[in-house]
Amino acid sequence: MLATRIRRWKSVALATTAVLVGLTAPALTATPAAATTTAYDSTYYKNAVGKTGTSLKSSLHTIISSQTKISYSAVWDALKATDQDPNNSSNVILLYSGVSRAKSLNGGDVGDWNREHTWAKSHGDFGEVTGPGTDLHHLRPADVQVNSIRGNLDFDNGGSAVTNGGGSTVDSDSFAPRAADRGDVARMILYMAVRYEGDDGFANLEPNEKVGNGSNPYIGKLAVLKAWNEADPPSAFEEKRNQVIYDTYQHNRNPFIDHPEWVEAIW
Repeated sequence: MLATRIRRWKSVALATTAVLVGLTAPALTATPAAATTTAYDSTYYKNAVGKTGTSLKSSLHTIISSQTKISYSAVWDALKATDQDPNNSSNVILLYSGVSRAKSLNGGDVGDWNREHTWAKSHGDFGEVTGPGTDLHHLRPADVQVNSIRGNLDFDNGGSAVTNGGGSTVDSDSFAPRAADRGDVARMILYMAVRYEGDDGFANLEPNEKVGNGSNPYIGKLAVLKAWNEADPPSAFEEKRNQVIYDTYQHNRNPFIDHPEWVEAIW
């Protein structure tokens, strides 16, 4: 069962409607989301509730670091469960494009879907190693060609339309998902920044305000990710995905899906 929640979102103010279609836009402003209540607050999150800033980040890191890890080969079948099309159990919904595609079409050929690392695996050089390279909270099925276009680009607004990208845009140094996936991407990136703090043999992953981060353990732009979190709150699909990962695979949660207001509380 999904966690019972009472979500009271405040209105979001965007600097321009161009943000919603991924065009170049002025600085973004948004009213932070109001507090959220979930069934996990008195259990899973009990040591984090009420905290802010580095104290909240540290508490969440401790909580979500307790997880069951899976192999990279096991990710294929896991994604068939976590990203199942709610209207067609034979398909998965692809990140960035929003296309529903047969689960059987997983692979590396044109027309297939593959395993997209939203936190690009070269940013921190963790590759496909068990741990950050196989963490389902940032791995999603994506069209092979759209995934290739995204590559290891940082996230920012602007650019030209991606072919078959569902409204996603790209330029020379950044990528913007379609509007319906922007909050998802923001919350996945910020989960990684809290989960991987450099104390388990992997790089300390952090968001910053740059693009072109290359192999450094950073992804930008934080201000844009924060605005995307506000503009695109967690959907039922995203919440169910979080629950499946918690119940069946890793037994840890993405706290920013349960409490999107914690993004502003930390950053």
